[in-house]
Amino acid sequence: MTTNTEGATVKDAAVPRRALKKAELIAWRELHDTTAALSRRMGGVLGASNLSAQDYEIMMALSEAEDRSMRSSELASAVNWERSRLSHHIGRMERRALVRREECPTDNRGAIVCLTDDGADAFRRASVPQLKAVKALFADALTPEQLESLADILGSLKRHLDTA
Repeated sequence: MTTNTEGATVKDAAVPRRALKKAELIAWRELHDTTAALSRRMGGVLGASNLSAQDYEIMMALSEAEDRSMRSSELASAVNWERSRLSHHIGRMERRALVRREECPTDNRGAIVCLTDDGADAFRRASVPQLKAVKALFADALTPEQLESLADILGSLKRHLDTA
């Protein structure tokens, strides 16, 4: 709703719909197909370490956190997961001694997720081939200028998604 020149509230005019331009569709397909192929290849690298991409993502967030620990709600936000999905996955990781849950000292309803020593060791072992694969499959394919442009483009897209 907006206000017209007489001060009356009026309904906003509908935004005209338009089809994707050919160049927009091509760029979208390239992004979609390339990220899917990259995810498959990177998943294969992690598979050799007996970690899933989801395990690695959680362990990376925890390894970067103070004391290798985060409230479960903060961890869910950090990895952009629903809390119920995270809870189920953390349970599977607990059974493999990669993480543990502790009671939150300030909130009885909350839990703290901690990366165990075994989990930290598994993360370090997986990181060596993971980072080599990032270099070989991603960074080596682009010039420094392309990497800078891509970072700028992806930052713009993320900011747009965050405000949409």
